[in-house]
Amino acid sequence: MLIRQGDARSEDIDRRLACTLAGVAGALNAAAFHAVGFFSANMTGNVSDLSNNLALANFSYAGFFLLVVLVFIGGATVSTLLINAGRRRHVFGIYAFSILTEAILLALLGCAVLWLPGVHRAPTLILGLSFLMGLQNAVVTRISDARVRTTHISGLVTDIGIELAMLLDIARGRELASDAVQYRSRLRLHSQTVAAFLVGGIGGVMIYQIVGDLLLLGMAAILFGIALTGLIRLRTQNAT
Repeated sequence: MLIRQGDARSEDIDRRLACTLAGVAGALNAAAFHAVGFFSANMTGNVSDLSNNLALANFSYAGFFLLVVLVFIGGATVSTLLINAGRRRHVFGIYAFSILTEAILLALLGCAVLWLPGVHRAPTLILGLSFLMGLQNAVVTRISDARVRTTHISGLVTDIGIELAMLLDIARGRELASDAVQYRSRLRLHSQTVAAFLVGGIGGVMIYQIVGDLLLLGMAAILFGIALTGLIRLRTQNAT
C-alpha cells in the first residue's frame, strides 16, 4: 500500500490504504472528541471557531484555535519535507517511513497523555493529534496524487455528490458513457473511505470507553504494522 506512487497504484491499493488509514483517523478523532469535546482534524470547524472567537474578542480561545490550525499545517509541512528529502535520495520506502514516523509519534503522544497531569492532558492530545492528522493526510495525498484523503471528509462527501451527478447525466445520455468507469471507481473509493472513517469512529469511541488513552497506543501499533509490512515488501522486491 505504501510502495507504489501515482499512476502505478491500482484502485485496489488506493482503496485498502484509504480505508485502513481513514479507519485509524476516524477512531482517533471520535475518541478524542469523546474524551475532551474537540475535533483535532476538523479544520473547517476550527477556522470557523477561530473567526467566531475573533469576532467576539475572545482572543485567548481564538489563539488556541489558530494554534490547532497551524499545528495541522505544520504536520503536513513536515511530512512533505520528509517525503521530498526521501525522494531526492531515492529512498523508495519513504512513504512507509513516513507512516512509521507517525506511529512512533502517536505512541509517544499516548505515553505523554497517560502520564501528564489533567490540566495539560486535553491541549496535548488535541495539538498532538492535529499534527499527526496533518502528517497523515499529506502522506496519502502525495502517494496517491491527491486521489486519496483520510481526514478531509467534507471534500470526500463533495466528491461523492459530484460523481453521483456525473453518473446520472451519463445515464441520461448527456455525458460520455466512456467516462462512467472512472466515475464509478472514484465513487466506490470515496464512499468506502467515508464508511471506513465512520466505522473507525464508532469503534474508537467504544474501545476508548474500555481502555481509555491506551487506544492511542493501539492505533500506533496498527500504523506500525502497516509501515513495517510496506518495508518488508519493498525489501523482498529488491532482493528478487
